[in-house]
Amino acid sequence: MLFNIRQETLPREDLEALQLRRLQDLCARVYANVPFYRKRFEESGITPADIKSLDNLKLLPFTEKQDLRNYYPFGLFAVPRDNIVRLHASSGTTGKAVVVGYTQRDLETWAEVAARSLAAAGVNHTDTVHVAYGYGLFTGGLGAHGGAEHLGATVVPASGGSTRRQAYLLRDFGATALCCTPSYALHLWEAGQEAGIDFRDLPLRTGVFGAEPWTEEMRQDIEQKMGINAMNIYGLSEVMGPGVAMECLDAKCGMHLWEDHFLPEIIDPVTGEVLPAGETGELVITTLTKEGIPLIRYRTRDITSLDYTPCRCGRTHVRLTRIKGRSDDMLIIRGVNVFPQQIESILMESEGLTPNYQLVVDRVHNLDTLEIQVEVDEALFADEIRKLQSLEGRIQKTIKEFLGVSTKVRLMEPHSLERSEGKAKRIIDKRLEK
Repeated sequence: MLFNIRQETLPREDLEALQLRRLQDLCARVYANVPFYRKRFEESGITPADIKSLDNLKLLPFTEKQDLRNYYPFGLFAVPRDNIVRLHASSGTTGKAVVVGYTQRDLETWAEVAARSLAAAGVNHTDTVHVAYGYGLFTGGLGAHGGAEHLGATVVPASGGSTRRQAYLLRDFGATALCCTPSYALHLWEAGQEAGIDFRDLPLRTGVFGAEPWTEEMRQDIEQKMGINAMNIYGLSEVMGPGVAMECLDAKCGMHLWEDHFLPEIIDPVTGEVLPAGETGELVITTLTKEGIPLIRYRTRDITSLDYTPCRCGRTHVRLTRIKGRSDDMLIIRGVNVFPQQIESILMESEGLTPNYQLVVDRVHNLDTLEIQVEVDEALFADEIRKLQSLEGRIQKTIKEFLGVSTKVRLMEPHSLERSEGKAKRIIDKRLEK
């Protein structure tokens, strides 16, 4: 289902003409109102008047998360403070929080793109949408909530936590759509199992999952256990929040990025050079219409590629391929680059393992080590030790063959790894403590 058929099916030529007009307006706005950008433009030897085509985008400076932290809290805002109607912020666990401000028009735009995203997943005004993303300074809960309301659906603002109670609410309120992280969806399923609730017997038919990278194998696991279509949504607080891009139910192959509001590029994460369409690299986004804190060439650190081939759903907006990981989540183990999602794919192909795992990185005698802790299901845990040891060895061998890195695999008792009510914590890097 298309929510805004005119905008979602704009011919490429019209879409690019709209993007150029909005890019030129954006450059003029930030040059006039944000000293940070004016200085960056001057350092680059350009002015807004130099942006005459979309190809000129590469002339503009990058913006990084550290820039937002350096100008904490309001130094990158482009409008007077009395025009800001809402503030969100990151947790700031690795430094100062990243603060984002929204004007009333920004909130309307956010609701629009979030509604488009839910509609692409097959959600409509007759649905009941259970939102289990966290509410508050995190953008997830209120972003999905606003999109569902804009769509005309009924919203259950469950937020995170009280997982068993949420399983009961999903049953009692008859939710037909669930919005949360994919890891929390599986946590909800576990809670339902413990409470005697089979999700496959509920009206629930659609899951809109994001906020953390996940694999195709994890999607299949969720769909089999919960009896739903598990759909991939993309967003980040700095750019807007959930609803920047969304898979369509028709194709289920890549997430349509709403290009009338967000202008994407793929760059080499090391050199910063723009890569041709179809190549994999770091996603960079320019916010074409955002008023409160517009961003030029924001480096998301997410690793993906852009697919411009026509989609059978009729939407003309480019598709992001599944996020393969983050450039800053990449582990370098004895010179080998490893992404958690690569390991997850191998684990999910092994029968008897659950999607609950952690990667523990350490340094022993000046050499990096990687231990993979993964829970097994109840049936496998009951097997004799010899069989478990044999499975550990097979997984270690497979990872060595496919990724070229030696690891230690440790099979864990069911429910022994800590569960998260938000983004799953996959990596424990003990090297940082030394």
